[in-house]
Amino acid sequence: MKKLFLKTALYAALILLALEAAIRVLHLTKDYPSRYVDEFNVEKWVPNQTGMSVTGIRRQNFSEYKINGSGFNSYREFAPTHDKTEIALVGDSFIEGFHQHYYNSIGKKIEHKLPNVEVYEFGYAGYDFADQLHLIHAYKNMFDKIDHVVLGLKFENDLTRGEYSVVADRMRLESPLYQNLRKIKLIVYAQNSGFFDSASKLMRNMLSAFKKNTANTGNKKTSEEIQKTQLKYIENFKSLTKKYGYDKKRFTLLLNSNETPQVFLDYLESNNYSYIDFYGALNASKKPTTLIYDRHWNNHGRNLISELIFNRIKNQD
Repeated sequence: MKKLFLKTALYAALILLALEAAIRVLHLTKDYPSRYVDEFNVEKWVPNQTGMSVTGIRRQNFSEYKINGSGFNSYREFAPTHDKTEIALVGDSFIEGFHQHYYNSIGKKIEHKLPNVEVYEFGYAGYDFADQLHLIHAYKNMFDKIDHVVLGLKFENDLTRGEYSVVADRMRLESPLYQNLRKIKLIVYAQNSGFFDSASKLMRNMLSAFKKNTANTGNKKTSEEIQKTQLKYIENFKSLTKKYGYDKKRFTLLLNSNETPQVFLDYLESNNYSYIDFYGALNASKKPTTLIYDRHWNNHGRNLISELIFNRIKNQD
């Protein structure tokens, strides 16, 4: 029995090692860049990292990222001056662009149309409007030299808070435990393939059984609740722009009007906030504009976005 146990343990270890090697050789899971909070209290990636971003358990999307010296995924370093023309793209994972090779980003596509312009991409997964305005304020000396700033804005996600603070949940991913677990590619692959989902669901169900007031009232919000939430988000927008300032001459919002309440669009227009609405261009496209497994823009969608930004900048100049 002892021999059987030892052989079983040995074979199991060898199988796990073989699977780990196969996942690494075939690059079936993503490389995780490290993040940190800098001296200006800005959360971003640790500078000068490279790796491959992988989506799906069969490498449905495989792209290279490159974190520059400023801590953002970009093909170039950020060195604005008053003598050049620069555009800054600020936003979340849609601007960050881990779903496409860093050298074929939205910024690079814009530069192909505007060869004498430099485009800086300040994208970071999870950034909301508070993150973005805090970033611009923290790097004021840099942004004061940039001629045009485009800020991505999703109303339902990006205006949930009216003041900035570092998101603790994201920074917990940099704890020694998580960092060591990410080094084991087999665990990362199993997690991405949903291997642990059943156990997580069971745990959540067990915990929910101890909660009070578990009557099933449904998750659907009433129109009054929706309106209240919308007004709260608009107040958050006002609070953030008042605290950090907002240069209406240089700043432009990038949004989807189909997912933005009319009351907020009316507020923007009545208060002279310019915005680029990409809904019409993406909705009219006969070709898919997003990836097949999530809502991030594919290469065609990024081409359309870059075209919209190019047209706006060209008309402003």
